[in-house]
Amino acid sequence: MTDAQTRTLGVLLYPDFELLDVFGPVEMFGNMQGRVALTMVAETSGRVRSAQGPAAVAECGFDDCPHLDLILVPGGVGTRAQVDDERCVAWLRDRAREAEVVMTVCTGTGILAQTGLIDGRRATTNKMLFRWLEETWPKVRWVREARWVEDGKFVTSSGVSAGMDMALAVIQRLAGTQTSEMLALGTEYDWHRDASWDPFAKAHGLV
Repeated sequence: MTDAQTRTLGVLLYPDFELLDVFGPVEMFGNMQGRVALTMVAETSGRVRSAQGPAAVAECGFDDCPHLDLILVPGGVGTRAQVDDERCVAWLRDRAREAEVVMTVCTGTGILAQTGLIDGRRATTNKMLFRWLEETWPKVRWVREARWVEDGKFVTSSGVSAGMDMALAVIQRLAGTQTSEMLALGTEYDWHRDASWDPFAKAHGLV
């Protein structure tokens, strides 16, 4: 990525999304002004309530969403409804095929799995809810012990805070190590650089 290039990152919002799943990665990408443009997307534009209560505002809906180079799909208790939302799944399937990088946090991986695009690919998710995804989408090659997993353009992460580590890893891929290190330093974030670091898999009896 050069300074002349600007990628558009679309963040999918839906009712009862997890706040940190969205705003942890957005904190990192949002500090790359001039190189990453952020847009919040929902089925229709407007306020979308999070699982914790505060709402975020989607600037665009599915019908008027611009081209997205990067996509971020958060998790949250609303995931269970979204995996059965055919319009949401179809939108994500179409946009993910065109995107350069598709990222998921936590149970957001379930929405991506519902598209069928990661069948046969390695992926991970929140360890507390891991078995639900593993049993529901058996064609995915689920990785039980991982902070995040990269398989081609699909980058999936474990629960909630893991999204920030994933975001920095993707930024490292796109913009270089120096940029990721500066973002971690500037946000006073202890960046876990090892994708296999995952004490939560053991805590939840997965390994």
